[in-house]
Amino acid sequence: MSEIAVDTAQDAAHQEATGTPADAGDADYSKGLKARHVNMIAIGGAIGTGLFLGAGGRLRDAGPALAIAYLVCGVFAFFVVRALGELVLHRPSSGSFVSYAREFLGEKGAYVAGWMYFLNWSTTGIADITAIALYTHYWSLFTSIPQWVLALAALAVVLAVNLISVKVFGEMEFWFSIIKVATLVGFMLIGIFLLATRHDVGGHTPGVSMITDHGGILPHGVMPVVLVMQGVIFAYAALELVGVAAGETAEPEKVVPRAVNSIMWRVALFYVGSVLLLALLLPGSLYSGDESPFVTVLSKVGVPAADDVMNLVVLTAAMSSLNSGLYSTGRILRSMAMAGSAPRFTRVMSRSQVPYGGILLTCAVCVLGVGLNYLVPGKAFEIVLNVASLGVISTWVIIMLCHLVFVRRARAGLVARPHFRLPWSPVTEIVTIVFLTGVLCMMGNDPDIGRKTLLLVPVIAVMLVAGWFGVRRRVAQNSETESSPLVK
Repeated sequence: MSEIAVDTAQDAAHQEATGTPADAGDADYSKGLKARHVNMIAIGGAIGTGLFLGAGGRLRDAGPALAIAYLVCGVFAFFVVRALGELVLHRPSSGSFVSYAREFLGEKGAYVAGWMYFLNWSTTGIADITAIALYTHYWSLFTSIPQWVLALAALAVVLAVNLISVKVFGEMEFWFSIIKVATLVGFMLIGIFLLATRHDVGGHTPGVSMITDHGGILPHGVMPVVLVMQGVIFAYAALELVGVAAGETAEPEKVVPRAVNSIMWRVALFYVGSVLLLALLLPGSLYSGDESPFVTVLSKVGVPAADDVMNLVVLTAAMSSLNSGLYSTGRILRSMAMAGSAPRFTRVMSRSQVPYGGILLTCAVCVLGVGLNYLVPGKAFEIVLNVASLGVISTWVIIMLCHLVFVRRARAGLVARPHFRLPWSPVTEIVTIVFLTGVLCMMGNDPDIGRKTLLLVPVIAVMLVAGWFGVRRRVAQNSETESSPLVK
């Protein structure tokens, strides 16, 4: 038996005999998340501001082909989550893909995975609090309050929720998801009624003619569809939360497969279905990036208070995203800290079994976002959104790389694959990685935002290399002293 096989057998024996997790970063967590929490976290990860707000501008730019873009990106997103689900059943971990990167790619891989994920969610957090402030300003009651004050208030509320307990986080995310799903179902029922009865929508008769008479599926050509791919990928960000949440549920082997498998039909129904419905109800040129496309439709058929209701839902989606970001980065940073690649204070746990050190670090970066809202309130959202997309793509690529190594070891007889598997491996992983890399490269076709975002890649790479040289001695020391057999 090889050295790796011996290590794997010893890890399993150690965990069974002592009750100590195979990864030290998984110790001391409660199992407070129930099946309904994890299922709704999966839904919440698949439905966010990318659909409720972002779909309007993308539909205007790309036309009805946006539905195809959502479908294609959704398939690859499903592959990523399915691969992560298999790794979860191999070994549930609150450190999720960072813990798997440590096992299959080494500590350098875990270091890159963790800090790129932190970059993703800390910048997304800034975007979220900016969005919350902007949505709140919609109501005249809050117009006089400075944007940065509203952003700080939103951050304080979500921070408090995350610090109480994982159960409170789960409940908050559960009800956030209920609101989002109920809203989408309600709109789709109204939209189907308008389509079936050919009811007038702002002077337009719904039907296929809304597409054929206004430039077809590709009214502006292929390139706009290519350019919106980055935003579509970002819309699916947070699907990987299922992997993090699995570490704090009592029966991951039952909960995770059900949650992961349901993602595909949710993507088809909520994203592809709603975008196709929007395209059939109004010409793409009537939608706007400044207004939810659902509000655009409902206001034209005279639904009372449609804009107020949808603004509240979009506000809920942003709060949900911020809530999830603080939750996941707290767990990821603790996994890294236990191995020595994150600050020591991020490994500390509260009495209610919450890794508050990592949560507070993410919150500190979000406070910088409050400053951004103070200095450049009109550009804060746009600046951070593009940086976050780099973190999303890198995280998904690392998950697929981890799965490639996992399958290779399984074929060598070193680990056992669970029955819940990613189909068509290794072709699926390779095609997904090529697609995600292609999306990253295609950002260069956008002369304004995309190219500036790509210029950040070498800067981030230099920072990661410099950071690794700063922590590698501590990582080496931890590999010798920590009880975690995965930190080698």
